[in-house]
Amino acid sequence: MPDVILHAIFCAEREPNRLWDLPSLGFNHTFLREHFISVRGRYIHYNLDVISSLKKFAPDVVVTAGFNPTHLYAFGYAQMRGWGHVPMTDGTDASELSLSKVHRSVRRFVYARSGAFVSASEGGQRLYRSYGIPEDHCFKSCLCIDNDAFSPRLQKKEKPFDFLFCGRIESVKNPLFALQVAAEVAKRLGRKTSMLFVGSGSEEDRVKQAAAELSSLVSVEFKGFAAQRELPSLYGAARIFLFPTQWDPWGVVVNEACASGLPVISSPHAGVTGELVRDCENGFICDLDVNVWADRAVILLTQEHVWNDFSRRSLALVGGYTYDSAARGLVEACRYSVSDHRQNATRKAA
Repeated sequence: MPDVILHAIFCAEREPNRLWDLPSLGFNHTFLREHFISVRGRYIHYNLDVISSLKKFAPDVVVTAGFNPTHLYAFGYAQMRGWGHVPMTDGTDASELSLSKVHRSVRRFVYARSGAFVSASEGGQRLYRSYGIPEDHCFKSCLCIDNDAFSPRLQKKEKPFDFLFCGRIESVKNPLFALQVAAEVAKRLGRKTSMLFVGSGSEEDRVKQAAAELSSLVSVEFKGFAAQRELPSLYGAARIFLFPTQWDPWGVVVNEACASGLPVISSPHAGVTGELVRDCENGFICDLDVNVWADRAVILLTQEHVWNDFSRRSLALVGGYTYDSAARGLVEACRYSVSDHRQNATRKAA
């Protein structure tokens, strides 16, 4: 968008629990000096130098993507300078149910002084409505990937793995549950199933031990952390994507699975459910019950026409989740915020 000048400000280049292989960033950006504390595995950033970065750039509108102190510093400075402000979230009405009164009060304070609001999903739109924000102030900027890079047309047709689990190997992601599903399916099919784990994390040793104990039922391969360029071929090697998360505001790995033409079996505890994953259309949304998941997986592994229908539907649904669409939603929100801010300033002057 040639009429838009973007400058992205990052609280850190990489958090300690992330193994991202960052690409070259082809846009204006600043990595702030790292200042954070860790609380129960989450990182809370407090970068005062965000103010000097904003002062140097002097934007028309500031978009903040969270409520860390750094984001609040940026919001406060935007207020002081008379700039527009847009909060952006990948959270949903479900993912923020457990917020404390303090957290909710901070959000109300910020929202009352913001001109437009951006969410990544319908769940995020419901979240904003729960704070009394009018629909015409709300915009959507979807979480997305490069769909074309994952296209099944670019992959080999052989699929050596029945199941794929891709993500951090942490208890909240439920990797052991996924393994148990694969073992139960093996019992029902009367054959050994195969599973690929992609990712790393603190539960990796436990999952490997469990896989060794279930080796008569499931043949398991652990890829470990995979670079972004490796992911398309890894997704292309499996028939079903398992997403048994206990909590996920969205779940970008599901974008990758759908762009690869995979049916998805997901827990209901992710933002993708009901939006990118549609029950009985391109996957199944099931409570975390091994037997129920095994039932659904058997259908997909034994009924080729169902697998083909779900695969085509995954590709169709993910087609709406693109960088162009996300950019349009974000820019529309910023323009609305600037326009609203100027109108308010004019009214006050009058």
